[in-house]
Amino acid sequence: MAKPFRFAVQSFHADSADAWREDARKTESQGYSALHLADHLIGPGPALEATNHPLQTLAAVPAIAVAAEATTTLRVGCRVFCIDYRPAAVLAKEAATLDFLSGGRLEMGLGAGWLRGEYEAVGIPFDPIGVRIDRLAETVAFVKAHMAKGQLDIAGDHVTARGYEGAPQPVQQPHPPIMIGGGGKRVLSLAAREADIVSLNFNNRSGVLGADGVKSGTADATAEKIGWIREAAGARFDELELEIGCYFAFVGPGTEKIAQGMGASLGLTAEEMRAHPHGVFGEVSAVCDELERRRERYGISYITVGAEARDAFAPVVARLSGK
Repeated sequence: MAKPFRFAVQSFHADSADAWREDARKTESQGYSALHLADHLIGPGPALEATNHPLQTLAAVPAIAVAAEATTTLRVGCRVFCIDYRPAAVLAKEAATLDFLSGGRLEMGLGAGWLRGEYEAVGIPFDPIGVRIDRLAETVAFVKAHMAKGQLDIAGDHVTARGYEGAPQPVQQPHPPIMIGGGGKRVLSLAAREADIVSLNFNNRSGVLGADGVKSGTADATAEKIGWIREAAGARFDELELEIGCYFAFVGPGTEKIAQGMGASLGLTAEEMRAHPHGVFGEVSAVCDELERRRERYGISYITVGAEARDAFAPVVARLSGK
């Protein structure tokens, strides 16, 4: 049986504190399930320009807390926390506190990190991907242990904690839903084994945003990723919620030309662009039909759009939420 649709908004900035609170309230009122941030540190300048990544003005943890305070039912979180930007003990305590103070509304997104230029700009070593995924696996295990009752006694290659119990206890037990995101086989296999929500993303092996990453998320590539997840998850596959970032969300008239133009710039045909699981192009009814088709093909039921697409996409949310 297909899982019901859920929808989220991912935002990177706000013009003011009042605007951020209003954005959270509007997201909630439009029927979205969650409001996510990303987890990026650097501001405007040549380091950010070299990555091709959009500017994130807000720090994730305080912005999540304010969004939770401004709303009543909206789930909040980070898609995803980079585990290299905080010691695991700090991240776990902050996450447990967010869940505690929000009344159990946190979604705990975790990722191995990928934006090489950001690491270099702030002086964090950018280890090989295998090392970063090993560290992610240890961090996931630590987060689960920290949010469980009992003394911690962990001595891994990357994460160590002993002689204390994690506090506060989160409202959601045994822990807030854990989302693990990525685009490569090893990280998606880890997600399949350990996460509650598997977030499908580009394979950003180049360390910057670009055509290489977008091409790693095409329809055929996504089908291959689902195969990796299914194989690694085994019997728990049906329990997983599959989420994807809909980075190219264009709802309304004139979207055919947008698909053609974007495809041409990325080395894809308009047909490949329209079928790209990280995008939607068309009127509301066509977009709804396409998302239902993708749910049937891939099992993807959780869709995240950018804040700039929130209002145009809201009629899709209204039609498909809970279906």
